[in-house]
Amino acid sequence: MEQKRVLFISPQPFLQWRGSPIRVKFNLLALTAAGYQVDLLALPVGEDVAIDGLTIHRAPNPFRVKHVPIGPNGWKLFFDVFLFFMGLRLCLKHRYTVIHGVEEAGFIATLLGGIFRTASIFEKHSDPASYKAGVLKNLVLRAYAQVERITARRANAVIGTGPGLARQVEAMGRHAPVFNIPDIPSSIEEPTESDRETIRAAWHVGPDHVVALYVGSFAIYQGVELLFASIPLAIRQAPDVRFVIIGGAASEIAAYRAELERQGVADQVLFAGTIAPDRLPSFLAAADILLSTRISGLNSPLKLLDYLKTGRAIAATDVPANHTILTGETAVFAPPTPDAYAGLIVDLTRDANHRHQLGAAGRRIYEDNYTFRHHQERLRACYEAAIHHHSRT
Repeated sequence: MEQKRVLFISPQPFLQWRGSPIRVKFNLLALTAAGYQVDLLALPVGEDVAIDGLTIHRAPNPFRVKHVPIGPNGWKLFFDVFLFFMGLRLCLKHRYTVIHGVEEAGFIATLLGGIFRTASIFEKHSDPASYKAGVLKNLVLRAYAQVERITARRANAVIGTGPGLARQVEAMGRHAPVFNIPDIPSSIEEPTESDRETIRAAWHVGPDHVVALYVGSFAIYQGVELLFASIPLAIRQAPDVRFVIIGGAASEIAAYRAELERQGVADQVLFAGTIAPDRLPSFLAAADILLSTRISGLNSPLKLLDYLKTGRAIAATDVPANHTILTGETAVFAPPTPDAYAGLIVDLTRDANHRHQLGAAGRRIYEDNYTFRHHQERLRACYEAAIHHHSRT
């Protein structure tokens, strides 16, 4: 019997600590566990990961690029050309059951699928509108949105990582099935109480301090400007609150630290840098309040799944992206303005019972909907539908 084989094309650094690459890792784990042999085409940036049944093929890196920004950009387009020709070579060598492309690589997947008469899947991780910044980039994003429409109409199945993205695809007038397959937490590790105590001691926070923690990139759509505008306001109203920031490049951290020093609140803010995904649950468990300041986009922030899994209270901006997963049972919401968001944090610092109720509800939601087992089942259903749809066309 011929072994099932997948060509998986990911135009992101792999593996790197950010949403799409982490999701790709779980896709690969789910596919190999289901018996697929997987060839991954990836950028020449990131760390290798050893998974039984997986072979990683990286694009050449003639310019020795070490960082590829989030969202559509020139470097991605450059590497996408290599990914297409590498995919063409692999398709001439192997007979694939499915060709699966993430974001703009979905176009490559559907193109190769058409050439080699193979089922193709397009996985959509983001809303192009969430990256808007400048006239030239907006023109590029509009062109990218057109490519997305073509890709969605050609694929045998489409995956959206949240209900908003799935609805966007359905509005493109396609006939193949669309699957809402939400993210799962970035790690399946569980923290211990000793981990929590060790980390809080390293942060120099005592039992009377309330720790509010943010994790994520410093991209515009994440609302980091809102976050750092809110911090001084919250500290002045609640002197016992301490902020911990996980993520950000060194230059970004330096700029925000300088502004916090100017406002006289830098001592109450700790920048923890980048934390490996499998260590992240312990850091989240060491906090009392978890922050989601997203200001745009329709895709579900990956960090929200980590937040729910940890069982801590969540303070979120009142925007569609946060409402894809969170409800009034699991989080509190405020308009995306510094005064309102700071007030939300202050209210939570003063109500330990409410924090506990929110955290416990969040943990239940995670266990009922967002475990790795749930992800495996949803991806299996998508693959079966894509193969079936392809057989009928």
